Amino acid sequence: MVAFGYTLMTEQAGPKDLVSHAVRAEACDFEFQVISDHYFPWIDEMGHAPYAWSVLGAVAHATERVELMTYVTCPLLRYHPAVVAQKAATIQILSDNRFLLGLGSGENLNEHVVGRGWPPVNIRHEMFVEALQIINDLFDGGYTNFHGDHYRVDSAKLWDLPEQRVPIGVAVSGRQSCEVFATLGDHMISTLPKPELGQWWDAAREGEEKSRRIGQLPISFDRDRDAAIDRAHAMFRWFSLGWKVMAELPGTAGFAAATQTSRKDDVAQGIPCGADPQAVIEGVRPYVEAGFTDVALVQVGGPEHQPPFFDFAERELLPALREAFG
Repeated sequence: MVAFGYTLMTEQAGPKDLVSHAVRAEACDFEFQVISDHYFPWIDEMGHAPYAWSVLGAVAHATERVELMTYVTCPLLRYHPAVVAQKAATIQILSDNRFLLGLGSGENLNEHVVGRGWPPVNIRHEMFVEALQIINDLFDGGYTNFHGDHYRVDSAKLWDLPEQRVPIGVAVSGRQSCEVFATLGDHMISTLPKPELGQWWDAAREGEEKSRRIGQLPISFDRDRDAAIDRAHAMFRWFSLGWKVMAELPGTAGFAAATQTSRKDDVAQGIPCGADPQAVIEGVRPYVEAGFTDVALVQVGGPEHQPPFFDFAERELLPALREAFG
């Protein structure tokens, strides 16, 4: 069976709208909700970037049963890993053990704001390993002391630990990241529907408990397909750049420049647009065939585009997806 989730996209809605979207998504019977953790939107047209952890606290209080997840938080520069562990433990308590901490090695877009520069990818991977070690150690309870190449922790302790340990999802994109990070997390996160990722991840975790594989797919629902395509092009044309580019650009102007030759037809080929559930089914299919257990949908558009999507999801889309994939 595949679980279907809804994305609280902080780049395209403000904090109050995001909380109301979370409530409605739970009522529509999405099985989990993920939230992006950004300081900047990808491009100016998206127009928002509230603090994800404040929103999560409100969502944890406003919802009752849906699983919550960061997709994903970077514990390298903007946040110290010891602080990330504290935030995650608090959300786990507030949500009555409904939280999964999704972590990744981040993007320059969000991390440059603290003025520490943007390290090359090999250094970021070293930092991510240390960050995961610190977070895991704090989740174990007791005092943590750590002296690594990139981080120091002096006698830290989480005084409010949840009854259920916070599970950790780790974002991966290739063989190296799977082999390095798989034993430091519980579940695999990727926006790339490649079966080899799961194979590399499982091989690195041989003998350990089976992991979930959590993916994400943007869609642009509108009864007017041309309007859906226009909106996807305006707000999500950056999506096709790939992580090697997306991780490095420092601001919205860079993403605008990198996508200035993007065509609407190209965006429509990569993002299901319109009101046909079958188009979304075909978009999800590569994830299912690659062994993904969870797929979070992103409805492209601002707050005004979410309520019509919820009606569509509840009445047409989710029943079709569950009939197609169990």
